[in-house]
Amino acid sequence: MSIGTGRHRVASALGRRSAAHNLVAQGGALAVVSLMSLLIGRHAGPAVLGEYTLLRVLPWLTGVVFSCGVPVASAYFLAGERKSDPRLRPTLAVLVAAGAALALAVWLALTPLLRHLLFAAVPMWLLVLSGLLVVTQLVTVWGKACCQGEADMFGSNMLIVGEELLVLPCYLFAVLIGVNGIEGVVFGMLGGGLLASTTALIRLTHNGFTQGWRRPSAQLASEVTRYGARGQLGNLLWLVNLRLDFVILGALAGPAVLGVYAVASKFAELMRLPATALNYVLYPRFARASAETAGQEANRLLPRAAAVTIAMTPILAIASVYLLPLLYGKAFQGAVLPSCILLGGLAVEGAAAVASAYLCGTGRPGANSWGMGVGVVVTITLDILLIPGHQAVGAAVASTAAYLVTTGLLTTLTRIMTARTARPATPVEAT
Repeated sequence: MSIGTGRHRVASALGRRSAAHNLVAQGGALAVVSLMSLLIGRHAGPAVLGEYTLLRVLPWLTGVVFSCGVPVASAYFLAGERKSDPRLRPTLAVLVAAGAALALAVWLALTPLLRHLLFAAVPMWLLVLSGLLVVTQLVTVWGKACCQGEADMFGSNMLIVGEELLVLPCYLFAVLIGVNGIEGVVFGMLGGGLLASTTALIRLTHNGFTQGWRRPSAQLASEVTRYGARGQLGNLLWLVNLRLDFVILGALAGPAVLGVYAVASKFAELMRLPATALNYVLYPRFARASAETAGQEANRLLPRAAAVTIAMTPILAIASVYLLPLLYGKAFQGAVLPSCILLGGLAVEGAAAVASAYLCGTGRPGANSWGMGVGVVVTITLDILLIPGHQAVGAAVASTAAYLVTTGLLTTLTRIMTARTARPATPVEAT
């Protein structure tokens, strides 16, 4: 066995192990979110569950957008050639602090509009207080990304589980002292968010993130921001594909219908667990590898990853028919059909995960964003056409179509890029 072959096998084994660990972490986090949803749905009803769903998405979205994608850029730069630059880490810290301040200001400015469109039953003071979630969620996401870029997968996995798990006891404490409804939910999210963001900062300090700092660099900040903006555009478009139906459904059909659809969506997203774990591990791995090696790995993994999620589809579809009404009650019977439809769209999610990791990890976040952008066009068009008449089922059909279109385009772009970076065959000399 050659040395090169041996190294490849060791790297593959380590990659599988890291992906397995991340899969456990993602599964644990989803289990906690599902338990929270179950408790809120049973205790407070579908309407409060719908409001909880929006508060998990919108503050996070505000933070990452107005920080110009600092989390996604942090993972890339800490895993790449600039990782030893003593100016990098302080520059990232300044950028995330500035982004958090800007995002919080934007949330506060938009609070009246958010209440009018999406949170009519939520007191204004509570919605203003929820702005703190913008800061805690951004810091936690950034901490996870830094751990990911520095190959601290244990720390990153710990934060993935911790940011969800820490909310649960805070929410239960709120209910225990008589703070119910959406007030109890916000209390739990704020307490858990503060604990999670503090844990993220402690982990970074433990890893030596604050050692050897020099003055932050404006030039480096510009590079990070440019990459982050391009990369975050893809993430934002991916989120639009994933969550725009939540916003439109909540605005047009109300929080109760949204609560039912959120249950369907969360169950269907079990399909994302292996895909998300694979993407999480491959992104920094591709960033460290040569263009040729990354291309070979991507081509090798694309069909395998797709096969895993395709095989999961019928199993989860059958499970949804029995488990959703059993766990959540008859009020959530309407979640079964949307869940099955969404599972069809996520059947090839494994291929999308590998393709997205390859495009971003090899410095092509713009190409990834193009793929996501086409899916957004499909999402917006079909959401507008289908949600008014078909509500949750229409939202599921729109998202399914967008998932399939996006995966097809990302896979095609990856195949094109890997073909360009493939090493030309050495001609055989005539004897």
